[in-house]
Amino acid sequence: MHAGDSPALESEDIQKSFGHFTALAGVTLTFQRSEFVALFGRNGAGKTTFLKIAATLMRASHGNLRIGGADIKEQPETVRRQIGFLSHNTYLYRDLNPIENLRFFARLYGIHDAESRISALLTRVGLKRRMNDPVRSFSRGLNQRLGIARVMLHDPSLILLDEPYTGLDANAVEMLNTMLDEAVGAGKTIILTTHDLELGLRAATRAAIIDRGKIVFDGSSRGTAVRDAYTEYVRMGTPQ
Repeated sequence: MHAGDSPALESEDIQKSFGHFTALAGVTLTFQRSEFVALFGRNGAGKTTFLKIAATLMRASHGNLRIGGADIKEQPETVRRQIGFLSHNTYLYRDLNPIENLRFFARLYGIHDAESRISALLTRVGLKRRMNDPVRSFSRGLNQRLGIARVMLHDPSLILLDEPYTGLDANAVEMLNTMLDEAVGAGKTIILTTHDLELGLRAATRAAIIDRGKIVFDGSSRGTAVRDAYTEYVRMGTPQ
């Protein structure tokens, strides 16, 4: 199998424990290229832990994970270049402005013609007017917009988004959705976590639900099955 024919991400019996707490209890999932997968679960269910392991920011206690056919333990640098990851930590430098932040990450990824790419992305996420302002002056929503630009900067083939809609206003939500739709159209794979069922299912081709570190639903994002499972495992378990 050529690398281009390999699944975008394959996880095999991924387990993760923190002391006596089991965050992941054996997650086996395969994500194909051009899939848009919504991953649901209550707080503490294991969503963020799974994405951090997939993004090579955390090591699994057990199991194997491959991205584009490459084992993340054996070829971490090769794998990282394929990944764009957005989490609650935007990984931005607060004393730098948006241009300086993106230039830094462009150098990390060895991006050619970085200036035109940075300019286009800042325009796309609506930060052109604020491009010379330090990030510490930004609201949560503006931080998230710049975080989205950082994720897309090196044109990753696998996009991992942990609650990406946090802090975004309606215009920014529409902007992000359009960028995600275009990414899938260009053959990228997206795995997105959100507490908002409708936002998650909006363009997803598939949905998965994780509960207590295990996958309890994996199937079509259309139809009633995913909604029934969401009600059972996510909504009913969420404190009001």
